[in-house]
Amino acid sequence: MNKVIFDIETIGAEFDEFDQTTQEVLLKSANNDEEEQAVKEGLGLSPLTGEIVAIGMLDCDFESGTVFFQDLENSQKNHKEEDIEYIVCSEKEILENFWKTIKRYNQFITFNGRGFDCPYILIRSAILKIKAARDLMPYRYDTKAHIDLYDQMTFYGAMRRGFSLHMFAQAFGIKSPKEEGISGAQVKDLFSQKKYIDIARYCMRDVKATKELYFYWEKYIKC
Repeated sequence: MNKVIFDIETIGAEFDEFDQTTQEVLLKSANNDEEEQAVKEGLGLSPLTGEIVAIGMLDCDFESGTVFFQDLENSQKNHKEEDIEYIVCSEKEILENFWKTIKRYNQFITFNGRGFDCPYILIRSAILKIKAARDLMPYRYDTKAHIDLYDQMTFYGAMRRGFSLHMFAQAFGIKSPKEEGISGAQVKDLFSQKKYIDIARYCMRDVKATKELYFYWEKYIKC
């Protein structure tokens, strides 16, 4: 069965760009300046207030992959680093390329894809009037189409702590995507600093760490 692993990177829109009603809704639960700032910094976590700036995809069997990523300055040319292609796209083109690619695979693997990546991709695609090419949210307890390693490694929430990919990577001796000094929380700042290729490479490091974790799950935990 051919398998693909994918991961997304997102950023939030500027808070001041939203209409007054939306701003009031977003801040209704914020009780102080710190909480207001947390809301503004978390806008990239929702497809209604953010956008996708990179999607990394890796063929699980052949170690080859692609990162489709935004570069507003066109500072990067499409190029290849080892077996990974880096392709500059608009957000709409990122999503169009994602759907074209994923159709070729029987199974896809994510880390917390059900809780974040998949619904985000579906909603952003709909907003941009792009038709989904397959079901990214199949029955949760059947791994035939989608293996969400967050679900699998926490046994569908039986382990209730908020484990991250970094924590699993550390525990299993996998190179963490954060080892080179970048985390998802920094993506918006990197984007504003025009460090687009750094975001794309970080996205692929997330994907590769997910692949290594998948191998551990398949060899030692899956029954």
